[in-house]
Amino acid sequence: MPNITKITTGVICSVSVIIGIILSDYADDIRTSKAGLEIIGNAESCRREPYHCPAGILTIGIGSTTGIIEQRKYDNNEIANRWVSDIKAAEQCVNQFANGAKLPQSIFDATVSITFNVGCTKMKSSTMYRYLNVSEYKKACNELPRWNKSNGKVLNGLVIRREKERTLCLIDLS
Repeated sequence: MPNITKITTGVICSVSVIIGIILSDYADDIRTSKAGLEIIGNAESCRREPYHCPAGILTIGIGSTTGIIEQRKYDNNEIANRWVSDIKAAEQCVNQFANGAKLPQSIFDATVSITFNVGCTKMKSSTMYRYLNVSEYKKACNELPRWNKSNGKVLNGLVIRREKERTLCLIDLS
């Protein structure tokens, strides 16, 4: 039997637990569905202590790179709160630059996921966003696999993430 105390106070935290907190305590604050949160969370993973992501950026929790990141352990509520703030920023970008309010849920979720990962600055002028603005959803979804590099190198994790995003994105188009 695992040592529960060791698991809950360790460096790794549970994406499922954080999603549960968000769906329970922050459901009215974000539009991204559980399916979207699962893609983002599982791709980013969850860590209680700061680390550098493959792009070399200081990160905490579930892919959070914004604000002040202190060198300490973070608890589940702090991680959930930071993640909601970061999800909100990605959603605002999608709403402002990709006609987010009119997007079907699965397309919205996939678009929030890539925006969370890549950043609004890069996405707002992308071909994908241009397609979303003219309701060419299938073309937009098929842009996702192109975003598979970090620092010019194809990363297997991004290849996998983009395929999951693409699959989710296309669900409402069947």
